[in-house]
Amino acid sequence: MRYEEMMIEGRNAVTEAFRSGKTIDKIYILRGCQDGPINTIVREANKRDTIINYVAKERLDQMSETGKHQGVIALLAAYEYAEVSDILENARNKGEAPFIIILDEIEDPHNLGAILRTANLSGAHGIIIPKRRACGLTSVVAKTSAGAINYTPVAKVTNIAKTIEELKKEGMWFVCADMDGESMYNLDLTGPIGLVMGNEGKGVAKNVKEKCDFVATIPMKGDIDSLNVSVATGILAYEIVRQRIVKSL
Repeated sequence: MRYEEMMIEGRNAVTEAFRSGKTIDKIYILRGCQDGPINTIVREANKRDTIINYVAKERLDQMSETGKHQGVIALLAAYEYAEVSDILENARNKGEAPFIIILDEIEDPHNLGAILRTANLSGAHGIIIPKRRACGLTSVVAKTSAGAINYTPVAKVTNIAKTIEELKKEGMWFVCADMDGESMYNLDLTGPIGLVMGNEGKGVAKNVKEKCDFVATIPMKGDIDSLNVSVATGILAYEIVRQRIVKSL
């Protein structure tokens, strides 16, 4: 089900949006404002792990479409999020071993959109992203995905490391991408697998990397030392596809 992407302005409107259960990706609050209504909004945002940005009045004025933001603006998700269980069910319905892409704090909507496209074309059953410090399902993501957002479920979770632990109980194992890993060609990437990709600058967080069973690196021959995360995801995803095809033969 799709939400119309929209911006909500004003204290009452934002409060009611939270109370009605709308999926709010991010809120912008006037820096230094701590009165009753704003504190109520902050509490509601924290309950739902909504990203909170404290900004200057000039920023809110620039964003505002009504000129009546009252110190708070909320951004709703463009699309509804799935549950992790929906992704596993997607794999079961197709009679396939789960293949899930987990993104650890991807911030650029163009990267998320491109990865969604790759996930769909490589047969991944879904994507998992964190609720905090990461890009959500914005209109830019939808456009960049070239329609894949309509077919590939995306789940938001509070804790990536804990989610990996829970999925291991379902029989999955995990490989993360990192420069100090073993060549992806030397690893068995078949079976029920989760591919973990890290932040554009910091890579995979230490506590997440520790939960992974293997660390894979992409062999590179050039003069620079890294690939864009969406490109790297595509390369690793299709190595998983290749190995699955070879094993099935």
